[in-house]
Amino acid sequence: MDVNKEKVQRIVQKLGLQVTPFTRKSRKYSSYEGTIRRIAPNKIHRRFNTCIPHQKITTDTTEFKYYNVDDKGRMTIQKLYPDPFMDMFNSEIIRYGIDKRPSAQNVMNVLNEAIEITSDCVYRRIFHSDRG
Repeated sequence: MDVNKEKVQRIVQKLGLQVTPFTRKSRKYSSYEGTIRRIAPNKIHRRFNTCIPHQKITTDTTEFKYYNVDDKGRMTIQKLYPDPFMDMFNSEIIRYGIDKRPSAQNVMNVLNEAIEITSDCVYRRIFHSDRG
């Protein structure tokens, strides 16, 4: 038995269910904003493991979506952009920042805090990101 979407919609409304329609992503998040100045050389070359604490620190900005329900019961999609700094010695997040917009200022604030935390390393430290 075939049922069209209007019939399903009437049943859903009658039962008072909340349905989120399927939509394709309009665009994928990308931090690329045109011509980049100078890209830093890749000093890690996929050798992420280390036996020295605070020697290799990695970071990347990610987009997370979540639903927010207001006082009238309406659902809206919200976004958060976390910036974690992870020590490759033990995969510990040493510092992170979260913002509602991807911004260089947020990354730089967290980077300065991570530099202070890792200052006890006697070897040269490497802060690695996919953007150099």
